[in-house]
Amino acid sequence: MLRFAPYVRLLRENPAFARLYGAQLASFAGDWFATVALLGLVLEVTGSAAAAGMVLFLQTAGFAVASPIVGVIADRFDRRRLMIVADLARVPIALSLLLATDASTIWIAFVAVGLLAVGAAVFEPTSSASLPNLVEPEQLGHANVLLGSAWGTMLAIGAAAGGLVAATLGREAAFIADAGTFAISALLIMGIRRSFQRSRGQGDAAQVRPGFVGAVADALSFARRSRLVAAYLLSKTSFGVGTGVVLLLAVFGQEVFAAGDVGIGILFAARGLGALIGPFAARAVVGVEDRGLLVGIIGSLVVVVVCYALFPLMPTIWLAAILVFGAHLGGGAQWMLSTFGLQRAAPDHIRGRLFSFDYGLVTLVIAFSTLLAGAMAEVLPPHIAVWVMVALVALSGSLWALFSRPLWRRA
Repeated sequence: MLRFAPYVRLLRENPAFARLYGAQLASFAGDWFATVALLGLVLEVTGSAAAAGMVLFLQTAGFAVASPIVGVIADRFDRRRLMIVADLARVPIALSLLLATDASTIWIAFVAVGLLAVGAAVFEPTSSASLPNLVEPEQLGHANVLLGSAWGTMLAIGAAAGGLVAATLGREAAFIADAGTFAISALLIMGIRRSFQRSRGQGDAAQVRPGFVGAVADALSFARRSRLVAAYLLSKTSFGVGTGVVLLLAVFGQEVFAAGDVGIGILFAARGLGALIGPFAARAVVGVEDRGLLVGIIGSLVVVVVCYALFPLMPTIWLAAILVFGAHLGGGAQWMLSTFGLQRAAPDHIRGRLFSFDYGLVTLVIAFSTLLAGAMAEVLPPHIAVWVMVALVALSGSLWALFSRPLWRRA
């Protein structure tokens, strides 16, 4: 049974977390305003699903490339300042999207998307690594549910509103709104007075190896010593193998259902609504122990596979949206469960590198999954392309379940 009183109490009693939560909501809202408008712009200007796929590829590839380096920075320097800088730097980058208006200037949008992804690579893992220091231990589970649902909340609201704004006020309004949300997020983070990390001793600093290779080596070394940490690190990536199906939502919304930017907004909003409710439902069902978290991740996989397997068979966009909602109910649950598990299993001195590796690995996989989906959409009927992506996520998820089996079978 869902109980919302603990979440309301957490926001009321912990102003530091309330500000972080507000900053995440603002940032995610702008992201989805811009993404829906960008996908519509690129499809309109180029007429190519592969080109639209490049938008999602750059969002994830830029994130993946920057993440390991950011992990080192987040474990060595002030995490609060790092997040503020990431927000303020993204304001002018988001405004540069206004310059992309036709085929001759569309490259500006691609560059801006990549740079915005780098900013997100700084903000998101640093936020996840900081969370255990901003709440009390008994509040961590509820805080994870709220932050895990923030992405879905703003996807649902931002995608739906973004489609309507792009169709009525023009795509420029969506890009301006995106820039404004980063400024709001920075102001909220500035007001947090609680420490984002524990005090560092000389030994902790000495253990942080510099550079990209050092960050990856530190994360892998720690994961090799803990099968539980390794399972949580691989969970998001296993789901990410089939995430290219998200690109096909734009194809179905604009071309299969012939609903234009509004159609894209409807399907992306259904995705967000599922991702919003998924963490709350999972928290109520599986609890907070590792066995429950791992079994919950497996159940989430089944929900994703079944819903997306049925999605192409739907005759209307509204029935299709119901299945998209169901799929991302599972996806949102999985993301929250793996994040919460990793926060509990990882000590603070290496948490930044582990989360950066986690986010970097999954976004790299998503990037190539998106490219694959875009390429398939050029040569295959959209429904066949969806089923191929579903088969991939079913295979990778099954392998993850086998890897984690010794953990979740324990009493």
